[in-house]
Amino acid sequence: MNMFVDQIKIEVHAGKGGDGMVAFRREKYVPNGGPAGGDGGRGGSIILKVDEGLRTLMDFRYHRIFKAKNGGNGMSKQMTGPSAEDTIIAVPQGTTVRDLDTGEIIGDLVEKDQELVVAKGGRGGRGNIHFASAKNPAPEIAENGEPGEDHYLELELKMLADVGLIGFPSVGKSTLLSVVTGAKPKIAAYEFTTLTPNLGMVMLPDGRDFAMADMPGLIEGASKGIGLGLKFLRHIERTRVLLHLVDMSSEDPHQVIERYRQINKELANYDPELLKRPQIVVATKMDLPNSADNLAAFKADLAADKTLEKQPEIFPISAVTHQGVQQLMQLTADLLDKTPAFDSESHDKELVAEYRAAAPDKKDETDFTITKDEDGTWVLGGEKLIRLFKMTDLTHEESQLRFARQLRHMGVDDALRAKGVQDGDLVRIEKFVFEFIQ
Repeated sequence: MNMFVDQIKIEVHAGKGGDGMVAFRREKYVPNGGPAGGDGGRGGSIILKVDEGLRTLMDFRYHRIFKAKNGGNGMSKQMTGPSAEDTIIAVPQGTTVRDLDTGEIIGDLVEKDQELVVAKGGRGGRGNIHFASAKNPAPEIAENGEPGEDHYLELELKMLADVGLIGFPSVGKSTLLSVVTGAKPKIAAYEFTTLTPNLGMVMLPDGRDFAMADMPGLIEGASKGIGLGLKFLRHIERTRVLLHLVDMSSEDPHQVIERYRQINKELANYDPELLKRPQIVVATKMDLPNSADNLAAFKADLAADKTLEKQPEIFPISAVTHQGVQQLMQLTADLLDKTPAFDSESHDKELVAEYRAAAPDKKDETDFTITKDEDGTWVLGGEKLIRLFKMTDLTHEESQLRFARQLRHMGVDDALRAKGVQDGDLVRIEKFVFEFIQ
């Protein structure tokens, strides 16, 4: 079964940096060896890289959690631990990356071999050689490695096509694509044959070429998620020229103008910028009996429509008999030559505001937080405080004292007193519990 996956959620966990080492140089006939503990290696990062061979996000359907390796621990004789290799994840061209925690778009991967670091590996902890001083020439202090970044991401694929075929279901989009490119979309005599976007390359005799995409058909309410509308609209954002196909074989001559208006209405509801794209109206199925009369009625309805700023160009074709197809491709190429690239993120920027997390008002709220459990234990949290805690080697007393000094410098002690902490009260940081002493 051929499945097209164009939106997926994944977790990425970068590697932790290696721990620094507490070690001393002890060699025969070498006096005053001093500290010799090496630094930890860097943890592996998670990197997304464009792979032109991919067309969907199908590979992520059953593999959504990615973890990079941790850096190696520091060693004696001042030797640094090995850094971990980065984890490279292949994604198709046209992938937009959104952080689900903030709603922010952090990258748009559209170029060949383009890379984006989505989770940075932690730096290695420092060995005790970095903490030697005149007052403490033999420190038993080393840092643990910095934790790697963790992120929850949404990957969204928007096909990179120069030309998009739009229109109601069964107007002939797939047939036209199959005639002018090497693509082989599913074609049948019923609506919604095209359930996934299809992409093909148009090669012209004069050497010009462009990518053309056949999108799932639109119905009323598509911009609100009804039917396959959003799947269609997501991919049409990047196109530079639109070929608006209208079926001229209908029994009702006025159905053509109604469907033409409906398509433009759905484009405007999703993103008004889409209506600014150059659009060629393509009258299809001109080989069928009613087509000529319906085309005349369609032109008359357009001429009577006072809401249009200018009359669109109408190009009649028959994809089955190839009537007018080559001329249409030449006209499309000419229009592409004078059409600049559009800002494909105009719609995304509007969405960011809905999800963006509010920034904290006070600086100390970003450094640490203080709460109290039901059993009376004070609980310390906060991004900066937890990071310092995880990088503290609690197996050495000097490292514990250094961490206590860091908390005092951050203002944690004063904040606890202001909240009413008493001498001997228990304070917890994650699973580590200690007594507060005035």
